[in-house]
Amino acid sequence: MKLDNQVAMVTGSDSGIGQAIAIEYAREGAEVAITYHSDEEGARETERRVGDVGSRAFVLRVDVRREQDIAELFDQTKKRLGTPTILVNNAGISGPGDEVASLSTEDWARVIETNLYGPFYGCRRFVNVRREAGGGGKLINVTSVHEHIPTAGDAVYDVTKGGLRNLTRTLALEAAKHKINVNAIAPGMILTPMNQEAVEDEETRAEAEQNIPWRRAGVPWEIAKLALFLASSDADYVTGQTFVVDGGLSLNLGQGA
Repeated sequence: MKLDNQVAMVTGSDSGIGQAIAIEYAREGAEVAITYHSDEEGARETERRVGDVGSRAFVLRVDVRREQDIAELFDQTKKRLGTPTILVNNAGISGPGDEVASLSTEDWARVIETNLYGPFYGCRRFVNVRREAGGGGKLINVTSVHEHIPTAGDAVYDVTKGGLRNLTRTLALEAAKHKINVNAIAPGMILTPMNQEAVEDEETRAEAEQNIPWRRAGVPWEIAKLALFLASSDADYVTGQTFVVDGGLSLNLGQGA
């Protein structure tokens, strides 16, 4: 198995991409710390499915905006499973859909704290833990195609994902001396609760899919397979990169102009 004797922490693993990654890691031998913010039932389902493939897991409620919650995640992981070797910063939220001129300071702060401060807290702690353990480890940040494609009415989300891209790249340079790989995955349209309207409404989904060269939305396991590669020894020489998984969506911009 690709992840034997590995201990992974996957934030926001109660549904969607995070859930798929946690299960895929467990299938390959990793023990997994599962976190949720509000969907405990979803987190327990992830825990059950991890157990079904023979791996250990535990569930912890984590608000990634709270530095103390991230510290507790690391402490509980070490206590229950062992020193973490893999961190996936997956937890995130969408913006309110307001243009900058009408975007409230409260919404700006809420999205920034969740999507950028949260991964920062996790990255900082992970590097220090792995350094103390003698180095090595895999750190994966889940960004979005919107790390480099702006969307009118979603400035705060775009800013957080662009910021996370550059945090990934800078940290990859800093952590290389400790042999810690730092990479990002930038999904396009994936059928998860964040795209619930597309999940539930075939017409909405079909309309959006016309902008995707592959002519379909992605599904969470397609992200999980890439996350498995990046967490495994197969990716030991890969760092500082963003891997876009979007069916060609980002290549389609400007076509016909």
